[in-house]
Amino acid sequence: MTASKLFRVGTRASPLALAQTQEVLSKLQAVHRGVEFETTTITTQGDKDQRTPLTTLGRGTFVKELESALLKGTIDFAVHSAKDMPSALPGGLAIAAVAERADPRDVLVNRWRLPLDKLPPGARLGTSSPRRTALILAARPDLKALNIRGNVGSRLEKALGADYDGVVLAAAGLLRLGRQAEITGYLDPEWFTPDAGQGALAVEARADDQRVRGLLAAADHTPSSLAVHAERAFVATIGGGCTVPIAAYAVMNGTRLRISAMAATPDGTRISRAQDEYAADRPEDAGQHIAKKLMDSGAKEILFL
Repeated sequence: MTASKLFRVGTRASPLALAQTQEVLSKLQAVHRGVEFETTTITTQGDKDQRTPLTTLGRGTFVKELESALLKGTIDFAVHSAKDMPSALPGGLAIAAVAERADPRDVLVNRWRLPLDKLPPGARLGTSSPRRTALILAARPDLKALNIRGNVGSRLEKALGADYDGVVLAAAGLLRLGRQAEITGYLDPEWFTPDAGQGALAVEARADDQRVRGLLAAADHTPSSLAVHAERAFVATIGGGCTVPIAAYAVMNGTRLRISAMAATPDGTRISRAQDEYAADRPEDAGQHIAKKLMDSGAKEILFL
Protein backbone atom coordinates (compact mmCIF):
# COMPACT_ATOMS: atom_id res chain seq x y z
CA MET A 1 0.00 0.00 0.00
CA THR A 2 1.66 3.20 -1.15
CA ALA A 3 -0.96 5.93 -0.78
CA SER A 4 -1.02 7.74 2.54
CA LYS A 5 -4.07 6.79 4.59
CA LEU A 6 -5.22 7.23 8.16
CA PHE A 7 -6.73 4.29 10.02
CA ARG A 8 -8.29 4.60 13.47
CA VAL A 9 -7.60 1.85 15.99
CA GLY A 10 -9.60 1.42 19.18
CA THR A 11 -8.16 0.09 22.43
CA ARG A 12 -8.68 0.18 26.15
CA ALA A 13 -6.51 2.69 28.01
CA SER A 14 -4.67 0.33 30.37
CA PRO A 15 -0.89 0.09 30.04
CA LEU A 16 -1.21 -3.52 28.87
CA ALA A 17 -3.89 -2.72 26.28
CA LEU A 18 -1.77 0.10 24.88
CA ALA A 19 1.30 -2.16 24.73
CA GLN A 20 -0.74 -4.81 22.92
CA THR A 21 -2.05 -2.28 20.42
CA GLN A 22 1.45 -1.01 19.73
CA GLU A 23 2.59 -4.59 19.16
CA VAL A 24 0.00 -4.98 16.41
CA LEU A 25 0.67 -1.53 14.93
CA SER A 26 4.39 -2.26 14.75
CA LYS A 27 3.67 -5.29 12.55
CA LEU A 28 1.36 -3.26 10.32
CA GLN A 29 3.76 -0.31 10.02
CA ALA A 30 6.59 -2.63 9.00
CA VAL A 31 4.55 -3.74 5.97
CA HIS A 32 2.39 -0.74 5.10
CA ARG A 33 4.77 2.16 4.57
CA GLY A 34 3.15 5.58 4.46
CA VAL A 35 0.03 4.46 6.32
CA GLU A 36 -0.86 6.38 9.46
CA PHE A 37 -2.62 5.01 12.52
CA GLU A 38 -4.54 7.02 15.09
CA THR A 39 -5.16 5.39 18.46
CA THR A 40 -8.45 6.04 20.24
CA THR A 41 -8.77 4.89 23.85
CA ILE A 42 -12.19 3.72 24.96
CA THR A 43 -13.30 2.99 28.51
CA THR A 44 -15.27 -0.25 28.80
CA GLN A 45 -17.73 -1.37 31.45
CA GLY A 46 -15.09 -3.70 32.85
CA ASP A 47 -12.76 -0.72 33.29
CA LYS A 48 -15.42 1.39 35.00
CA ASP A 49 -16.56 -1.31 37.43
CA GLN A 50 -13.54 -2.43 39.44
CA ARG A 51 -15.49 -4.14 42.22
CA THR A 52 -18.01 -6.51 40.67
CA PRO A 53 -16.58 -10.01 40.06
CA LEU A 54 -15.92 -10.67 36.39
CA THR A 55 -18.12 -13.76 36.58
CA THR A 56 -21.04 -11.42 37.24
CA LEU A 57 -20.10 -8.93 34.53
CA GLY A 58 -19.68 -11.71 31.96
CA ARG A 59 -17.26 -12.40 29.12
CA GLY A 60 -17.23 -9.46 26.75
CA THR A 61 -17.27 -6.78 29.43
CA PHE A 62 -13.92 -5.46 28.14
CA VAL A 63 -14.89 -5.36 24.46
CA LYS A 64 -18.53 -4.24 24.09
CA GLU A 65 -17.83 -0.50 23.91
CA LEU A 66 -15.05 -1.08 21.38
CA GLU A 67 -17.39 -3.18 19.27
CA SER A 68 -20.03 -0.46 19.48
CA ALA A 69 -17.49 2.07 18.17
CA LEU A 70 -16.67 -0.30 15.31
CA LEU A 71 -20.30 -0.68 14.34
CA LYS A 72 -20.80 3.09 14.48
CA GLY A 73 -17.75 3.61 12.28
CA THR A 74 -15.87 5.82 14.74
CA ILE A 75 -12.91 3.41 14.63
CA ASP A 76 -11.69 1.14 11.82
CA PHE A 77 -10.46 -1.78 13.91
CA ALA A 78 -9.92 -2.75 17.55
CA VAL A 79 -7.22 -4.71 19.34
CA HIS A 80 -8.34 -7.07 22.10
CA SER A 81 -6.90 -9.74 24.33
CA ALA A 82 -8.38 -12.75 22.55
CA LYS A 83 -9.46 -14.32 25.84
CA ASP A 84 -11.69 -11.29 26.58
CA MET A 85 -13.85 -11.86 23.50
CA PRO A 86 -17.13 -13.78 23.74
CA SER A 87 -17.40 -16.80 21.46
CA ALA A 88 -20.22 -15.14 19.46
CA LEU A 89 -19.45 -11.76 17.89
CA PRO A 90 -22.06 -9.09 17.14
CA GLY A 91 -23.51 -9.24 13.64
CA GLY A 92 -21.37 -7.33 11.18
CA LEU A 93 -18.06 -7.85 13.00
CA ALA A 94 -15.28 -10.38 12.46
CA ILE A 95 -11.83 -11.28 13.76
CA ALA A 96 -9.65 -10.02 10.90
CA ALA A 97 -6.29 -11.09 12.35
CA VAL A 98 -4.73 -12.92 15.28
CA ALA A 99 -1.25 -11.65 16.06
CA GLU A 100 1.51 -14.07 17.03
CA ARG A 101 0.72 -15.54 20.41
CA ALA A 102 2.88 -14.70 23.39
CA ASP A 103 3.50 -17.20 26.21
CA PRO A 104 0.03 -18.71 26.93
CA ARG A 105 0.88 -20.01 30.39
CA ASP A 106 -0.35 -18.77 33.75
CA VAL A 107 2.17 -17.59 36.30
CA LEU A 108 2.34 -17.31 40.06
CA VAL A 109 3.60 -14.25 41.93
CA ASN A 110 3.83 -14.41 45.72
CA ARG A 111 5.54 -12.75 48.66
CA TRP A 112 7.71 -15.79 49.47
CA ARG A 113 8.78 -16.43 45.86
CA LEU A 114 7.83 -20.08 46.30
CA PRO A 115 6.29 -22.50 43.79
CA LEU A 116 2.64 -23.45 44.21
CA ASP A 117 3.39 -26.76 45.88
CA LYS A 118 5.62 -25.07 48.49
CA LEU A 119 3.26 -22.28 49.57
CA PRO A 120 2.31 -22.33 53.27
CA PRO A 121 -1.17 -23.69 54.09
CA GLY A 122 -3.81 -20.99 54.00
CA ALA A 123 -1.87 -18.75 51.61
CA ARG A 124 -4.25 -16.26 49.93
CA LEU A 125 -4.02 -16.11 46.14
CA GLY A 126 -5.91 -13.49 44.13
CA THR A 127 -7.69 -14.37 40.91
CA SER A 128 -10.87 -13.30 39.13
CA SER A 129 -11.04 -16.52 37.10
CA PRO A 130 -13.19 -19.57 38.00
CA ARG A 131 -10.77 -21.66 35.91
CA ARG A 132 -7.74 -20.54 37.91
CA THR A 133 -9.64 -20.93 41.18
CA ALA A 134 -10.59 -24.52 40.36
CA LEU A 135 -7.08 -25.47 39.24
CA ILE A 136 -5.44 -23.84 42.27
CA LEU A 137 -7.77 -25.70 44.65
CA ALA A 138 -7.37 -28.96 42.73
CA ALA A 139 -3.62 -28.78 43.32
CA ARG A 140 -3.75 -27.23 46.79
CA PRO A 141 -7.15 -27.45 48.51
CA ASP A 142 -5.57 -25.93 51.62
CA LEU A 143 -5.04 -22.58 49.89
CA LYS A 144 -7.51 -19.70 49.63
CA ALA A 145 -8.45 -18.34 46.20
CA LEU A 146 -9.81 -14.81 46.63
CA ASN A 147 -11.46 -12.53 44.11
CA ILE A 148 -9.22 -9.74 42.84
CA ARG A 149 -9.85 -6.99 40.28
CA GLY A 150 -7.73 -4.36 38.54
CA ASN A 151 -5.15 -4.16 35.79
CA VAL A 152 -1.89 -6.09 35.90
CA GLY A 153 -0.03 -3.37 37.81
CA SER A 154 -2.66 -2.97 40.51
CA ARG A 155 -3.00 -6.73 40.93
CA LEU A 156 0.74 -7.06 41.42
CA GLU A 157 0.60 -4.35 44.09
CA LYS A 158 -2.32 -6.03 45.85
CA ALA A 159 -0.57 -9.41 45.66
CA LEU A 160 2.03 -8.27 48.18
CA GLY A 161 -0.31 -6.13 50.28
CA ALA A 162 -2.36 -6.82 53.40
CA ASP A 163 -5.19 -8.78 51.80
CA TYR A 164 -3.32 -11.24 49.59
CA ASP A 165 -0.16 -13.32 49.63
CA GLY A 166 0.08 -13.73 45.90
CA VAL A 167 -1.72 -13.69 42.59
CA VAL A 168 -2.10 -15.86 39.49
CA LEU A 169 -1.90 -13.98 36.19
CA ALA A 170 -1.30 -14.60 32.49
CA ALA A 171 2.39 -14.74 31.64
CA ALA A 172 1.81 -12.75 28.45
CA GLY A 173 0.68 -9.64 30.31
CA LEU A 174 3.77 -9.47 32.50
CA LEU A 175 6.06 -10.19 29.56
CA ARG A 176 4.47 -7.46 27.42
CA LEU A 177 4.87 -4.97 30.27
CA GLY A 178 8.48 -5.97 30.94
CA ARG A 179 7.65 -7.21 34.45
CA GLN A 180 8.77 -10.82 34.03
CA ALA A 181 11.28 -10.44 36.88
CA GLU A 182 8.34 -10.48 39.30
CA ILE A 183 7.21 -13.93 38.18
CA THR A 184 7.72 -16.58 40.87
CA GLY A 185 6.98 -19.54 38.65
CA TYR A 186 5.26 -20.69 35.48
CA LEU A 187 2.33 -23.12 35.78
CA ASP A 188 2.58 -26.11 33.47
CA PRO A 189 -0.15 -25.96 30.77
CA GLU A 190 -0.35 -29.76 30.80
CA TRP A 191 -2.31 -29.51 34.07
CA PHE A 192 -2.97 -25.77 34.50
CA THR A 193 -4.77 -25.48 31.16
CA PRO A 194 -4.69 -21.89 29.81
CA ASP A 195 -7.87 -20.00 29.01
CA ALA A 196 -9.09 -20.01 25.41
CA GLY A 197 -7.18 -17.30 23.55
CA GLN A 198 -4.80 -16.55 26.41
CA GLY A 199 -1.64 -14.77 25.26
CA ALA A 200 -3.08 -13.99 21.82
CA LEU A 201 -4.24 -10.65 20.39
CA ALA A 202 -7.37 -10.56 18.26
CA VAL A 203 -7.89 -7.69 15.84
CA GLU A 204 -11.58 -7.07 15.17
CA ALA A 205 -13.02 -5.17 12.21
CA ARG A 206 -16.27 -4.75 10.31
CA ALA A 207 -16.91 -7.95 8.37
CA ASP A 208 -17.67 -6.15 5.11
CA ASP A 209 -14.76 -3.68 5.24
CA GLN A 210 -12.44 -5.41 2.81
CA ARG A 211 -10.04 -2.46 2.71
CA VAL A 212 -9.35 -2.68 6.45
CA ARG A 213 -9.33 -6.47 6.46
CA GLY A 214 -6.76 -6.44 3.67
CA LEU A 215 -4.62 -4.06 5.70
CA LEU A 216 -4.87 -6.22 8.82
CA ALA A 217 -3.84 -9.42 7.05
CA ALA A 218 -0.23 -8.35 7.60
CA ALA A 219 -0.69 -8.78 11.36
CA ASP A 220 -2.13 -12.29 11.14
CA HIS A 221 -0.01 -15.22 12.36
CA THR A 222 -1.45 -18.40 10.89
CA PRO A 223 -0.48 -20.90 13.65
CA SER A 224 -1.81 -18.57 16.34
CA SER A 225 -4.97 -17.87 14.36
CA LEU A 226 -5.72 -21.57 13.83
CA ALA A 227 -5.19 -22.31 17.52
CA VAL A 228 -7.34 -19.42 18.74
CA HIS A 229 -10.21 -20.19 16.36
CA ALA A 230 -10.18 -23.82 17.54
CA GLU A 231 -10.25 -22.73 21.18
CA ARG A 232 -13.09 -20.27 20.53
CA ALA A 233 -15.09 -22.99 18.79
CA PHE A 234 -14.60 -25.19 21.86
CA VAL A 235 -16.06 -22.47 24.12
CA ALA A 236 -18.96 -21.87 21.74
CA THR A 237 -19.76 -25.58 21.65
CA ILE A 238 -19.45 -26.38 25.34
CA GLY A 239 -20.95 -23.11 26.59
CA GLY A 240 -20.40 -21.73 30.08
CA GLY A 241 -19.21 -18.21 29.24
CA CYS A 242 -16.81 -17.02 31.93
CA THR A 243 -18.72 -18.44 34.92
CA VAL A 244 -17.82 -22.12 34.51
CA PRO A 245 -14.27 -23.50 34.96
CA ILE A 246 -13.55 -24.62 31.39
CA ALA A 247 -10.46 -24.23 29.21
CA ALA A 248 -8.96 -25.27 25.90
CA TYR A 249 -5.42 -24.87 24.67
CA ALA A 250 -4.40 -25.63 21.08
CA VAL A 251 -0.92 -25.73 19.57
CA MET A 252 0.34 -26.66 16.13
CA ASN A 253 2.01 -30.04 15.87
CA GLY A 254 3.29 -30.25 12.32
CA THR A 255 0.20 -29.93 10.13
CA ARG A 256 -2.19 -30.81 12.94
CA LEU A 257 -3.67 -29.07 15.95
CA ARG A 258 -3.06 -30.67 19.32
CA ILE A 259 -5.82 -29.57 21.70
CA SER A 260 -6.09 -30.07 25.45
CA ALA A 261 -9.38 -29.25 27.17
CA MET A 262 -10.72 -29.40 30.69
CA ALA A 263 -13.82 -28.73 32.77
CA ALA A 264 -13.92 -28.61 36.55
CA THR A 265 -16.22 -28.02 39.47
CA PRO A 266 -15.68 -24.57 41.04
CA ASP A 267 -13.94 -26.09 44.07
CA GLY A 268 -11.60 -28.20 41.93
CA THR A 269 -12.68 -31.48 43.48
CA ARG A 270 -13.64 -32.91 40.07
CA ILE A 271 -11.81 -32.30 36.80
CA SER A 272 -12.51 -33.85 33.43
CA ARG A 273 -9.85 -33.67 30.71
CA ALA A 274 -9.59 -34.56 27.04
CA GLN A 275 -6.78 -34.33 24.49
CA ASP A 276 -6.54 -35.12 20.79
CA GLU A 277 -5.12 -33.99 17.45
CA TYR A 278 -7.10 -32.76 14.45
CA ALA A 279 -6.53 -31.39 10.96
CA ALA A 280 -5.33 -27.81 11.33
CA ASP A 281 -7.13 -26.55 8.23
CA ARG A 282 -10.53 -26.88 9.94
CA PRO A 283 -9.98 -25.31 13.37
CA GLU A 284 -13.66 -24.76 14.15
CA ASP A 285 -14.35 -28.46 13.57
CA ALA A 286 -11.40 -29.31 15.81
CA GLY A 287 -12.79 -27.16 18.62
CA GLN A 288 -16.22 -28.72 18.30
CA HIS A 289 -14.79 -32.25 18.31
CA ILE A 290 -12.69 -31.72 21.45
CA ALA A 291 -15.71 -30.20 23.21
CA LYS A 292 -17.80 -33.27 22.42
CA LYS A 293 -14.98 -35.58 23.48
CA LEU A 294 -14.66 -33.71 26.78
CA MET A 295 -18.41 -33.92 27.38
CA ASP A 296 -18.34 -37.66 26.71
CA SER A 297 -15.41 -38.11 29.11
CA GLY A 298 -17.45 -36.87 32.07
CA ALA A 299 -17.60 -33.09 31.72
CA LYS A 300 -21.34 -33.23 31.10
CA GLU A 301 -21.89 -34.38 34.68
CA ILE A 302 -19.58 -31.64 35.98
CA LEU A 303 -21.11 -28.81 33.95
CA PHE A 304 -24.70 -29.72 34.75
CA LEU A 305 -24.41 -30.55 38.43
